[in-house]
Amino acid sequence: MPEARGSAEAASSAVPVVLPALVLDDLPDGVLVIAGDGSITDLNPAAERLLGRPRTELVGIPLRRALPLQDTSGRRWWDVLREAGRWPAGVDADGHPERLLLLPGGAELLVTARFRRDGSGALQRAVLALRTPDERRRAETDTTSLIATVAHELRSPLTSVKQFTASLLRRWDRFTDEQKRLMLSTVQADAERVSRLVGDLLDVARVDAGRLTVHRRPMDLAGLVREHVDRLRTAGYDDERFVLTVAGDLPELWADPDRMAQVVTNLVDNAVRHGAGTVAVDVSAQDGSLVLTVDDSGEGVPAENRPYVFSKFWHGGARSGTGLGLYVTRGLVEAHGGDIDVDSAPSGGARFTVRLPGGEPAAPGD
Repeated sequence: MPEARGSAEAASSAVPVVLPALVLDDLPDGVLVIAGDGSITDLNPAAERLLGRPRTELVGIPLRRALPLQDTSGRRWWDVLREAGRWPAGVDADGHPERLLLLPGGAELLVTARFRRDGSGALQRAVLALRTPDERRRAETDTTSLIATVAHELRSPLTSVKQFTASLLRRWDRFTDEQKRLMLSTVQADAERVSRLVGDLLDVARVDAGRLTVHRRPMDLAGLVREHVDRLRTAGYDDERFVLTVAGDLPELWADPDRMAQVVTNLVDNAVRHGAGTVAVDVSAQDGSLVLTVDDSGEGVPAENRPYVFSKFWHGGARSGTGLGLYVTRGLVEAHGGDIDVDSAPSGGARFTVRLPGGEPAAPGD
C-alpha cells in the first residue's frame, strides 16, 4: 500500500485515484461509480442494500436502465450520462449537491453526484453517493415538534393575557383595586413566561449554530443562588423547602452573570417543579473548580434515561414545559468551559452537578 500511495503522489493529478475496495465497503452511504459511457463499474454493499439489488445485476449495466431515477416532477434525471457533455437543468459540470430522487415504485433516495470530465468536456467518470431521507425526516420531525411545543406553550399565557386585558378594558370600573392588582400581576407573570420561552428558543438556535457567546467578569455564584432562593421564598414557597450550603474559600469565578442566572434558575426551578420535598443547593470547591449541586427529593431520573436528559424535547415523567431548559443549560455551562451531569441524590431524587473552572480565564494566545 505505501508503494501505491507513493506512485500516486508522483503521478499526474489527472490520473484518477480509486478508493481501495475495503474503504469503499466501509462507507455508511451507498456509492456508485459510473464510467464515461454511463455504465456502472463499481458499487459498495451499502448501495446494494439501498437499491435492493445485488452487485452482479448492476455492474456493467447502463445507469439509465439499471436505475431509472426521476426527480419529483417525473423527469429522467440520469439520462445525462448517456452522452458526454449533456447536462440537465440545475447540474453544473462538476455534479450537483444532494437532491431527492425517486426509484421505480416510489422509493426515495438522496443523491449527490460528482462528475470528472476530460479537457474536451467529455465525461470520464461519475460518482454517486446515495442515502435514505431518514436523517432529513428526523430533522423535519424535530422542527415540527418544536413548532408544536412552542405553539402549546404560548397558547396558555397568551390566552390568559388576552382574557384579563379584555376584562380590564371592558369593566375597569367594576373591579376593586385588589382585583386589578391580581389580574395585572397575572398578566405580568404570563408575559415573563413568554419572554423566557422566546429567550430559550433564541438560545437553542445559538447552541445549535455554535454561536452562543458569554461575557465573563468576576461574579459571586453563591450570592446569585441566595438571591434566587430568596425570590422563590418571597413567591410563596416554604422556607423549610430549601437548604442552601456554601463552602468557605471558594475559587474566583469569571463568568457571565446573566447566563449563570439562567443556569441557576433552570436547575433550581426544575427541582422545585419536578421534585418533591426538600431542594438542597450546594456551592463548593473541588480541584480548583467551582461546583454547584442541586438535589431534589422526587422520583429521580432512571439510569437508562440519563444520557438523554440534556437532549432537546426530553421530558421526565409527566410531560410539561418545552423540554428545552436542560438542553440550553448544558450549552451555557459548556460555553463557560464547564460540564454538567445528572445522578441520584442521597434522598433518591435527581442530582444535577455543574463544574465550572475557577480563576481568571487565559487570554487568547496564552
